[in-house]
Amino acid sequence: MSDNISTQVLVLGGGPGGYPAAFKAADLGLDVTLVDMEKNPGGVCLYRGCIPSKALLHAAKVLNEARDAKELGINFGEPTINLDQLRNFKDKVVTQLTGGVGLLSKQRKVRFIQGRGEFSDAHTLSVALVDGGTTTINFEYAIIATGSRPTVIPAFDIGSERIMDSTSALTLPEIPETLLVVGGGYIGLELGTVYAALGSKVTVVEMLPRILSTGDEDLVIVLARQLNTRFEKIMVSTQVLGMEEIPEGIRVRFRDPQGDPFEETFSRVLVSVGRKPNSAGLGLDKIGVAVDGKGFITVDKQRRTNIAHIFAVGDVAGEPMLAHKATREGHVAAEAISGKPTEFDVLAIPAVVFTDPEVAWCGMTEMEAEARKRPVRVAHFPWGASGRATTLGRSDGMTKLVIDSVDDRVLGVGIVGTNAGELISEGVLAVEMGATAADLELTIHPHPTLSETVMESAEGVHGQSTHIYKRK
Repeated sequence: MSDNISTQVLVLGGGPGGYPAAFKAADLGLDVTLVDMEKNPGGVCLYRGCIPSKALLHAAKVLNEARDAKELGINFGEPTINLDQLRNFKDKVVTQLTGGVGLLSKQRKVRFIQGRGEFSDAHTLSVALVDGGTTTINFEYAIIATGSRPTVIPAFDIGSERIMDSTSALTLPEIPETLLVVGGGYIGLELGTVYAALGSKVTVVEMLPRILSTGDEDLVIVLARQLNTRFEKIMVSTQVLGMEEIPEGIRVRFRDPQGDPFEETFSRVLVSVGRKPNSAGLGLDKIGVAVDGKGFITVDKQRRTNIAHIFAVGDVAGEPMLAHKATREGHVAAEAISGKPTEFDVLAIPAVVFTDPEVAWCGMTEMEAEARKRPVRVAHFPWGASGRATTLGRSDGMTKLVIDSVDDRVLGVGIVGTNAGELISEGVLAVEMGATAADLELTIHPHPTLSETVMESAEGVHGQSTHIYKRK
């Protein structure tokens, strides 16, 4: 069976870049068709990424808090885990949210087609439908939002079910006795946190000198200190040479920082070494859309490709691969198509690592300032001086500001501690609005809260924070 559809705007991919683009275009009065493989829009983020991982991280936080409650004089005993019920909770969250997005799509009268699309020419998409047959879509404009997938290392792809990627790890096939996480980035650390809380002995291996190499070291060291109490061990500057399946599990060969080889065996291995864009197999070569050497579609500030009526947003259009960045790009592309004066021009895309403690930063990091030789002042406020953090038993955090030495503008903000992901938005607003340290200092924050640490960090830029005294 074959149908022909004509639409003003075709959106290929229903993730956090695609469906917001489709919704925005529909809100602007355009006729929109959205194509995706899933039953409802949502993409990897809702189905197999951000949302299910955060559901499991919440469970991990509850487990850790129950175990740590004895320090408050409360003893719950050792928690028991019903793995089937935990899976059901995660799946229920995903079903509820994707169903909600599907309803919003219908309310906006976005035409949704479930299938896999490939460009036939610069104004035609051929869709292989999930339930059989094909559909041809003729479009005036297209927004490509096909996302990304986990990077596969050929040497580790030995056909064993004991070797997981981030997608299969979220299905919780079991609670392995021992788990090796290959990669010390945010995905590996988040999933390692989940499995460690569930009872696995987790080892992390990272070939670089430290975990979370894109974050400032003074923030990451606070997280590393806590993870060293949760994980079996963290091995940095260590290379994975190969893997093989044996009856006891997966035998892994390593090279240590001194160059010496060694071996260890694990029940399961999680390979989390990054993601790569889904730009292959879309027919981009047929229509001449430019793709760089890493597979990212090249776009301008309006997210327009080298083909004027075709746009690309989200992971497939370049780093950073973050859902919230994709959403903003989707809005920009839709606005550009509708004729609005718009472009993707941001100073601060927040990054959040949902471990325990969380790590978040936005704008210019201290590392970036040093690399650019930008004169800055850096102010720190340790959470040991925060009344709210102390009442929570979580005084291990820290808030820092990166301030322009010339005009006092806030260039970047970094936070490590419980709920850092919720706190970072004030920093994003400060950077985007060109706020100064004095603006943050003079903004009254409620007491006692963790948000006060932002205000007290600002107080310390040129003077003394109320709850810290530094000898001059």
